[in-house]
Amino acid sequence: MSESNAEAVADAASAVAASVGNWRKGAGIAGVAIGVVAAGAAAGVAIERLTVGRGMRERARLALDSAGPYGALRGTPGKAYADDGTELYYEVDDVETEAPLGGRRRRLFGRKAPVPVTVVFSHGYCLNQDSWHFQRAALRGVVRTVHWDQRSHGRSGRGVAQVKDGKPVTIDQLGEDLKAVIDAAVPEGPIVLVGHSMGGMTVMALADQYPDLIRDRVVAAALVGTSSGRLGEVNFGLPVAGVNAVRWALPGVLRALGQQAALVERGRRVTADLFAGIIKRYSFASKDVDPAVERFAERMIEGTPIDVVAEFYPAFTEHDKTAALVHFADMPVLVLAGVKDLVTPSEHSEAIADLLPDAELVLVPDAGHLVMLEHPEVVIDRLADLLMRAGAVPAGATVGGYGTASSTAQPG
Repeated sequence: MSESNAEAVADAASAVAASVGNWRKGAGIAGVAIGVVAAGAAAGVAIERLTVGRGMRERARLALDSAGPYGALRGTPGKAYADDGTELYYEVDDVETEAPLGGRRRRLFGRKAPVPVTVVFSHGYCLNQDSWHFQRAALRGVVRTVHWDQRSHGRSGRGVAQVKDGKPVTIDQLGEDLKAVIDAAVPEGPIVLVGHSMGGMTVMALADQYPDLIRDRVVAAALVGTSSGRLGEVNFGLPVAGVNAVRWALPGVLRALGQQAALVERGRRVTADLFAGIIKRYSFASKDVDPAVERFAERMIEGTPIDVVAEFYPAFTEHDKTAALVHFADMPVLVLAGVKDLVTPSEHSEAIADLLPDAELVLVPDAGHLVMLEHPEVVIDRLADLLMRAGAVPAGATVGGYGTASSTAQPG
């Protein structure tokens, strides 16, 4: 480690320690608990350091970043504004229309063509709209889609209520944000709602606050790797002692880190190897995930500032939208999860399906939290079936795949 890097880590550590104050003892317990989480990853990093230098690893990251098309898809940009003024960025992928017939003006008689179905994708915590890369590529030209970045994520603006007024982030606020995006990007016509993790919670919050919108315009929904509540009981794959310590101290630790964001970000870059191992453990379960896909997920998560991570975390323990699920009872619903998801365990998806007995429940055996990146072909297949059941695409339409997350295949 270079002298400047060592100084960055030391500065970040001392700043956080100063912010912790009276609960320093608790932070020590949390450090032990977080150490349990990191142990496996750290062991791998330690072995790697014996054989591969930092410069070589950095070059490898750059090579992976340039090798794949992951996250490179772009659509027609747009902006919506939340009720507190937060700028919400979205992109639209329209279905290609027929080419005009020379210079002749087309005349329509009788009823005008129906407004096409629009599929609205909502991403998860510490991700952005590019997390739907494979599904977006497969649906291009088949159905109109909208991809948006949640407040303080991706290309959307920082939450105004959080920065200016110090208000906590709530899942209800995210539901309001989704309504603003729909008003701007999908002012009319039927909608299919798709949400992963926090994005699924956002969809539930929308239903809770706008049941008429769900009844009148939503024709299907997909809830991927998400939960309707009781997230405070998740153990993240830790032993009992470790998870209890994390639950007790992590909110305060994150709050302290968020207060020293600039210094923490410097230290975060220096310890990128360790964080890469942790990200991999909590994102994927397969052993043969394409390294470029792993690096793609790592970039998205690393791109979320530590103060945003701290702002959003408390909202999950308070999240309970079980009662809102009733609004999806009379439509086609897909509930999909990875069996080895440590963040929102598949039992939470099973609980959702129990309350929606007509929903299709799909549990992917060798999959973690980022199932749509790890097993994109499964998610694409089930989404295509959902869209056909909802009448969003013709039964004869071809929804192609877009590569695979396997390290043995090439993207494209």
